[in-house]
Amino acid sequence: MTAGPEGTAGTAQETATHPARLKEARRRRALRRLRLRFPDSLASRIALTVVLALLLTQAISALVYLTDRSEGPPIHGPNVLIQRITAIVQLVESTPPPGRERLVRAIDDPVLRVEWAPDRPPPLAPNAITSGRFEGLKRRLGEQLDTAERNILVEVQRPPHDDDRPRAPFMAGDEPRRWGPHVRLSVRLGDGSWLSFTGGDPLPGPFGVVRFILWMAAIVAVILLVSLLAARRVTAPLAGFAAAAERLSVDGQAEPLPEEGPLELRAATRAFNRMQARLARFVADRTQMLAAIGHDLRTPITRLRLRAELVDDPEMQRRMLADLDEMEAMISATLAFARDDAQREPRGRFDLADLLQSLCDDRVDSGHRALYDGPAHAVAEGRPVALRRALANLMDNAIKYGGGFTVRLETGADGTSQHRNALIHIDDDGPGIPEAEFEKVFAPFYRLERSRSRDTGGVGLGLSTARSIIRGHGGDVTLANRSEGGLRATVTLPL
Repeated sequence: MTAGPEGTAGTAQETATHPARLKEARRRRALRRLRLRFPDSLASRIALTVVLALLLTQAISALVYLTDRSEGPPIHGPNVLIQRITAIVQLVESTPPPGRERLVRAIDDPVLRVEWAPDRPPPLAPNAITSGRFEGLKRRLGEQLDTAERNILVEVQRPPHDDDRPRAPFMAGDEPRRWGPHVRLSVRLGDGSWLSFTGGDPLPGPFGVVRFILWMAAIVAVILLVSLLAARRVTAPLAGFAAAAERLSVDGQAEPLPEEGPLELRAATRAFNRMQARLARFVADRTQMLAAIGHDLRTPITRLRLRAELVDDPEMQRRMLADLDEMEAMISATLAFARDDAQREPRGRFDLADLLQSLCDDRVDSGHRALYDGPAHAVAEGRPVALRRALANLMDNAIKYGGGFTVRLETGADGTSQHRNALIHIDDDGPGIPEAEFEKVFAPFYRLERSRSRDTGGVGLGLSTARSIIRGHGGDVTLANRSEGGLRATVTLPL
């Protein structure tokens, strides 16, 4: 019963002595509180983005409406103008003269200015003329008033000029075609008095085509910008998730992903981290098993070797010792393969061209033909010791079965992305191999019987090791027969 309190006290003391853990615990509590306030799932965040975009659209639409409305209503159209003038004329005529002035003041508004005078009103302006462009308006107004004898005058004011230079007389072609403040229509009433109608300021309507297009373009631009920013914020963790998956294919010991982002992404990240841990354990267990088997087999091989020394038949003894030597070589290669797989060489920047040149120089010093063709420098990132072993296996394979080789290095984009790759071609002058064997030779302990028989040496792990190392760097190695004869091994490595 005392273990619980002691354990609790121990945990509290451990937390108090580790400020980093305490800080991490506070951060997690803050994140949990934040998730309670904001949408936690990807679906809810997308829905929130749509709602915000709609609210923004409504806000901009309201701004457009209020802005246009504050400028005042538009000018009346011809039909509405005729109906309104007719109604005002009939109303004023039915009103006794003493009350007409007060009635007109009540009717007058900024859109249609109305004035009443006992006599004919003075000219609209010194440069005003009686226009003939509004004959249709006068005719339709007369029809509405049910009289053809009613005197109706339309005056048009000459457009103002910004200078005092002499100008040509006001011609009919210069007359405005639309109703506005520069046009006055006067109607003579039955008792001889006059009603004058002048248009208000020519204000644009709220749904002018150009203005409407500009406002809509602005709304679309704002919504597009907000949507892009929101989408990038929502999908940014997905890009990190994809990068982590790509990194896992190159480095099985990469750091686990932080569980951040929406609910669905956190669940996927958690599953990804568990998968990465399982893969790491699987590889470690396999490597440890291979190393244990190889180590344990050495003891019975040693005992068999001692017993073979006691065999009286020299030929039988020679064959037994040869088989034991081959078994020991295979076990040594297996142990070396397991050790290389278990190594944790750090990744770093190195000169790939210099590495290839040094490998060629080593083979030339050993009396073999080895040529290098490529740039003097090509910086790459990876594990240089492991790559050196992989490329050395390919070169030694070319020397065994082709007598020599030529290495050509090329760098450039891979055509499917913006990443730059290195292409390493290792060409030999050997007999080549059947196309059906191109993939089989990369299997562990697989050896060709004819062109690459057991007599040439090796246990069949060289190509397998080379491909494993190169694929561990995110590249690959393939084989192909050359048209001029010989085999070509092509290595692709990301720079």
